[in-house]
Amino acid sequence: MQISNEEYLLFKPLLFSLGYRMLGSVVETEDIVQETFLGAYQLSDENIKNKKAYLCKMLTNRCLDLLKSARFRREYYVGPWNPEPLIQEKLHDLDPSEVIIEKEGLSIAYLRMMEHLSPDERAVLLLREVLDFSYLEIASILEKKEENCRKIFSRAKQKISRIEGESLNYEINKSIIDRFIKAFQTQDMNVLLELLSENVTVFSDGGGKVNAATRPVQSLSNVLALLYGITKKFPNFNFEVKNVNGQPAIIFYMDSKIQSILSFHIRNDKILEMYITLNPDKLPTS
Repeated sequence: MQISNEEYLLFKPLLFSLGYRMLGSVVETEDIVQETFLGAYQLSDENIKNKKAYLCKMLTNRCLDLLKSARFRREYYVGPWNPEPLIQEKLHDLDPSEVIIEKEGLSIAYLRMMEHLSPDERAVLLLREVLDFSYLEIASILEKKEENCRKIFSRAKQKISRIEGESLNYEINKSIIDRFIKAFQTQDMNVLLELLSENVTVFSDGGGKVNAATRPVQSLSNVLALLYGITKKFPNFNFEVKNVNGQPAIIFYMDSKIQSILSFHIRNDKILEMYITLNPDKLPTS
């Protein structure tokens, strides 16, 4: 398949967007995107009418194969699993070809919910809801009947309905997180009670590589006890709020290296869930 430099620059962020949402892993997605282009270069253009759809089909099939094997590996994962965080620049700094990466369905909360879907449900949902493919195009990509794809989409939407209503307003969410940080530092319980859900839950992902809670920590009192315990254990850390997966998150540093990333699920101005990623395999090295 002949792919011009302009087409490569156009399709690469789209393929990354699809692959990352399916896999929740930056490293695995980058590998699969490159494999997809290498595979495409070896094909003849003769029967390929829509390069975008064909590339998405190639990448989707590779992701489906990986997901099926990953399900086996995931059963032996130590503790909660969080997606690999994607640290980004603000939207207005992005090249127009990369804007697709900033669309909906990118938050850590959304990607965690994707774990409740089968590989086919994940593919149909993303192709339809994020990339705006028609059911006819999805049916062609997945080699299924159009009506079957509609049913798969409906089933997937029902499974992730809990995430609907998530606040994706960056500036509002940042103001909530800034208030949370200040209240946490000053131990202002009135503000913390205002910002945190009574049933707030923390999912701490250490992957068995570092110390982390191996089960979700639930309830306001338990979550605050966990967070205060962490700050006492690591008194000399630095932090900053940055754009992670399209939303504000707190990045913690130890000895100038990223030690962990804390992401949030916010709805109706309340923090419902927090996701602490400590697994060094999922953290940027620079």
